[in-house]
Amino acid sequence: MSAPRDGIAQQGGRLKGVVQAALEEARRLGASSAEASANLSQGLALTVRLGEVETVEHTRDQGLAVTVFFGQRTGSASTSDLRPEAVRESVRAAASIARFTAEDPYAGLPDLAALAREIPDLDLYHPWRPGTDEAIARAVRCEDTARAVDPRISNSEGASLSAYEAVEAYGNSLGFLADTPYTRQSLSCAVIAEDASGNMQRDYWYSTARAVEDLEPETVIGRRAAERTLRRLNGRKLDTRKAAVLFEAPVATSLLGHFIGAIRGASLYRGASFLLNQLGQPVFAPHVRIHEQPFLKRGLGSTPFDSEGVAPRNRDIVKDGVLQGYVLDTYSARKLGMQTTGNSGGVHNLTLESGAQDFDALLRTLGTGLLVTELIGFGVNTVTGDYSRGAAGFWVENGVIAYPVEEITIAGRLQDMFRHIVAVGRDIDTRGNIRCGSILIENMTIAGS
Repeated sequence: MSAPRDGIAQQGGRLKGVVQAALEEARRLGASSAEASANLSQGLALTVRLGEVETVEHTRDQGLAVTVFFGQRTGSASTSDLRPEAVRESVRAAASIARFTAEDPYAGLPDLAALAREIPDLDLYHPWRPGTDEAIARAVRCEDTARAVDPRISNSEGASLSAYEAVEAYGNSLGFLADTPYTRQSLSCAVIAEDASGNMQRDYWYSTARAVEDLEPETVIGRRAAERTLRRLNGRKLDTRKAAVLFEAPVATSLLGHFIGAIRGASLYRGASFLLNQLGQPVFAPHVRIHEQPFLKRGLGSTPFDSEGVAPRNRDIVKDGVLQGYVLDTYSARKLGMQTTGNSGGVHNLTLESGAQDFDALLRTLGTGLLVTELIGFGVNTVTGDYSRGAAGFWVENGVIAYPVEEITIAGRLQDMFRHIVAVGRDIDTRGNIRCGSILIENMTIAGS
């Protein structure tokens, strides 16, 4: 269960009062409907480098955003001042804006039936309020571990730690009003290694979780950062070729990000997606399943309701390779003549179902090909599906890493890449809202020297 509500989480009731006051003011001004959200957050973030403190930042922020509807005219305003007079002024500003906007037949609140009726405890609130000295000591220990792994670790970009907690309240004139407290803790480290010829490489590692006890130990993070950096020394270039490509789990998540971008409502109703009109069609290899899990305990993408108060649900987006549904909020759903999928604000623990193979088994399945551990640049066009990104990683021969490679570009079409996924590893990266293991793709173009 979540930690007892203390500190900032106790402000949920006050924030709901602020939201309620905004809705009442909108009603008084004659709005046909309205919605408002208020938030309060606080945290500590710091960075150390070469054993010295570089930055320490204590934050405390608050805000209110309100949207009013006069028929099908919409106005929005926001403020960081939650005093009653400032709340009223923000609502008046939103109402004034609405008078000058054009009517939009798709604007409005969700249907009443779509709103969340129960607010489950998803164990998202685990406040950690370390003293500054304790937080610095953890970050220093992380960086010191990395620097001590090998004499070739010649420099550091530092170690960073953050402890963050927040509570958000949302309500609308349909009668929905609820608040959610949550926390997020993280620790990261990046170091630089230098070989005998003076060539340098960098890499990093990090851990993030709702609760501090779920973070990887600082010594583990530091050692992994160092080991990942060292293995990149003495990189080689490749000549241009075609080969199978294995995307390591931390970079494989980006492929799912491109997929979600292509099935997001705004991309679809604008006709700007390579997956336009593909609902019910095979878009992935037949063994691929992609699903949402919004109610995972302590999940980094878990939520009891989306940013419109709509109840999310466990659902398959891709099953047996076939596209089952889109990612829609209320507005985009209406534009498409469909129903909201509870994705206002994004997806919720999007999960690519893993196969039986661990990472070493995937390397053996790869045989000879490219292992990608870093992607560079943004050469992805989700309108056409064209994919071209700078990359670094390792050349693999006979299922074993042979040597590091750098200064290469990998290219293909997302349509083909998705259809030719050979396997998904069970080395699942759970450090974000997209959860997946390493992805092996049958064939891509590798552009080198």
